[in-house]
Amino acid sequence: MSSNVLSGAGRLPLAFATITLFLALSLLALSSPQAWAHGKFSAYAIDITSGRALYARNENARRYPASLTKMMTLYLLFEDMERKRVSAASRFVVSRHAAAQPPSRLGLRPGQFITALDAIRALVTLSANDVAVVVAENRSGSEAAFAARMTRTARLLGMEHTSFRNASGLPDKRQYTTARDMALLGAALQARFPDYYHHFETSSFTHRGRTYRTHNHLLSRVPGVDGIKTGYIDASGYNIAVSLRRDARKIVAVVMGGRTVKSRDAYAAALVERVLPQARPGRGYYAGLLASIRRASPPAGSLQVARRAPLPGPRMSMSSYAIQLGAMTTKHAALSLIERAQPYVLEVTKDAEPSTRRVDVDGETLFRARFEGFANLASAHEACNRLEANQFSCFATIR
Repeated sequence: MSSNVLSGAGRLPLAFATITLFLALSLLALSSPQAWAHGKFSAYAIDITSGRALYARNENARRYPASLTKMMTLYLLFEDMERKRVSAASRFVVSRHAAAQPPSRLGLRPGQFITALDAIRALVTLSANDVAVVVAENRSGSEAAFAARMTRTARLLGMEHTSFRNASGLPDKRQYTTARDMALLGAALQARFPDYYHHFETSSFTHRGRTYRTHNHLLSRVPGVDGIKTGYIDASGYNIAVSLRRDARKIVAVVMGGRTVKSRDAYAAALVERVLPQARPGRGYYAGLLASIRRASPPAGSLQVARRAPLPGPRMSMSSYAIQLGAMTTKHAALSLIERAQPYVLEVTKDAEPSTRRVDVDGETLFRARFEGFANLASAHEACNRLEANQFSCFATIR
């Protein structure tokens, strides 16, 4: 056996070497059409130390991401946690729209709360669609606004062939990606968020007395696998993004379009074993990845909110400024958000009045949670700074 399959503790056991050889040989067998949903197969593997592509088939062909979408949902949640806009203990309110999402879901009810930490665990293990929408609405006011932020971030990361329309990966013909783009996102997650990436290794999660186990079977089957995500809808077939670290080598592989979980998992396991010896040992990440992460990282203190109104010019009249906390799917949710935020607004001014304006966005009725009547732009920004320091989203706008 090649020295490329030696572990840090010495030569791998003979039994595992036999399994490795079997998986490598099965890669050819699994390339047959019977293993794949018609016209949906794509695969890509990258050495994230050197940036070299180790394997590529249909890597730039458009595919539906399914629940691989939640990798970007988590990327943005991790970003907000890193920026101290959210903590692990922050509570997200559940809207009626979020609670109505189809399975997989955690079974949340309107008006309930879930912490950011439990949201992360539910997304990683159960791939809960209701939780994905909860995160989106609480971080950007609406799922549509959050999806716009997702796409914006994808473009800055260099994901040139990806468009997001929702936070869950549920069917939408306008939502698409490629195997290469998803591999880039998988690499960016671990390079950008070393303090949070470990959540992708979560094998089980207990919520309200019920335990959910991960859909990523390779975590327990292939030594060195530390995540990342699986996904399925009819339009995509069975997808998986997988990260493997072994012998000081780091790779990310994406396989899309499996006809079954078994065929997808077998192909992905065989693929990573086959290409790992080609990866370059090293501790860092390739320069292009780090450059794309810097490009996609907002400056400290900046906001990423969709549909932000242009900042007013110097001739705006007094009390024409407002701050917006979000756009919720129910008036009750908007009022609840205002109630929690009001003590921090009152620390800045006693003049701002709460407002829950009803608006229609892309055919969906939303209720804006705002405080209006700020005397000037500076006081509006000061209120936003105070709110952000206490885990609220906020931006200044025109009343």
